[in-house]
Amino acid sequence: MRLTRRQDYLAANSGRRAPMPGFVLLVRDRADGDPAMRIGITVSGKVGNAVIRNRMKRRFRALARELLPQAGMAGADHVLIGRQGGIERPFAELKAELAKALARVKR
Repeated sequence: MRLTRRQDYLAANSGRRAPMPGFVLLVRDRADGDPAMRIGITVSGKVGNAVIRNRMKRRFRALARELLPQAGMAGADHVLIGRQGGIERPFAELKAELAKALARVKR
């Protein structure tokens, strides 16, 4: 399930954060009893032009599909914020960083 409203992104900003070289992960427990995990992805215009931002978002969606079902927190909103160096990083490195960030946030 995707985050679509600005209000949800702002609420996630008050949750736990795990900064990594390629992205920042924000996780906020909704505490509403719904076990569904929601994902939001955002990449600022500072990172690059539309082609680069869209490529980065596609990579983040692929990472989320692979890792969130097993490592994500049930009933929480997960937001990935792309960083400047994220597009040059190999996919395997991003995957390892996301796994590390999810483990850090769960603690």
